[in-house]
Amino acid sequence: MPELPEVETMRRGLAGVVGRRIASVEFPRSRVRPLSIEPAAATIARRIVGHTVAAVVRRGKRIVIELARGEAVARCGRLWLAIEPRMTGLMLVVDPPTEEHVRMVMGFTKGGRGAQPQRLLFWDRRGLGTIRLLDDRGLDAVCGPHKHGPDGLVVNGADLADRLRASRRAVKVALLDQRAVAGIGNIYAAEILFRCGIDPRSPCRRLPRDAWERIADVTRALLAEAVAHEGSSIGDETYRTADNRVGRFQRQHRVYGHEGDACTACGGAILRIVQAQRATFFCPGCQRRPGRGAAGSARRGLASRRPTT
Repeated sequence: MPELPEVETMRRGLAGVVGRRIASVEFPRSRVRPLSIEPAAATIARRIVGHTVAAVVRRGKRIVIELARGEAVARCGRLWLAIEPRMTGLMLVVDPPTEEHVRMVMGFTKGGRGAQPQRLLFWDRRGLGTIRLLDDRGLDAVCGPHKHGPDGLVVNGADLADRLRASRRAVKVALLDQRAVAGIGNIYAAEILFRCGIDPRSPCRRLPRDAWERIADVTRALLAEAVAHEGSSIGDETYRTADNRVGRFQRQHRVYGHEGDACTACGGAILRIVQAQRATFFCPGCQRRPGRGAAGSARRGLASRRPTT
């Protein structure tokens, strides 16, 4: 957390900074756990002040800000500020939840039309996020094709089958592998497999090719739905949009965080297990392992069923 829907929502919330010229960059001193910043904070500030934000894109679970400085781009190539929120990081264009956890403040020159953001903040309560200033080669090394599989919003069954069908890993654990598919985390892996009717403990190598098609179809649809709901704010609702609003997709969760609750499809109890040191939630009545029989009409209708709020 944040996963693809939350990071994509952040990215969209930063649209107003595109085209703005950077006037200042500060990394406030704090007594809380420091971030991983490369190169040194002072070096980053010195190198990017005066640049213009050319674009804000997403690479998997990272926000990547493209920086340009006119003719300097042709001479030296582009610069990229890659920010990984990890557990509790937020990209904000409004006042932060707390001042002590503000890790970076990017100020912009005045001017322009409309209510454009005057600053961009990176806030991280636990200090697990990262900030990297990269050139083209560095960006490829951090999140190029050898690091990231196809994005979860566009992945197809052939992509997943080619990368995972020979794996001995449990399918839920495998879906967290960013080299197989970029952007899926613990929450959405559980929800995807519930809608597919697949037991999260199923070994990848036991799944037929049509199961990978099903997983890919549901992945694209569910992540797009989560983006439309601006992500999931769970627990203490640390995750917020760039303008400090909570997400809404947690209302659509059918298994994640619902241990002991009745399944919305079959009425059975939702279980919680631990896989690769991560909590997994699933319905044993609706989600079956390959070769252990059909899960009935409730399972077959999961992907097409639109949950109610």
